[in-house]
Amino acid sequence: MITRISHRQDEQGDVPGWVMITVMSAGLVAIITAAAGPQLRNMLTQALSAVGG
Repeated sequence: MITRISHRQDEQGDVPGWVMITVMSAGLVAIITAAAGPQLRNMLTQALSAVGG
């Protein structure tokens, strides 16, 4: 017995939507890093110097 699996067009997923979400997420990370990068670097340096003695 041969079973046929039929795929409807709407069941294949929304690839352009996932691409857009990925690109937008990468953009947000880049913007946050550019805006808060120096301050985060200073906080990390202070934390490491406090732990190191």
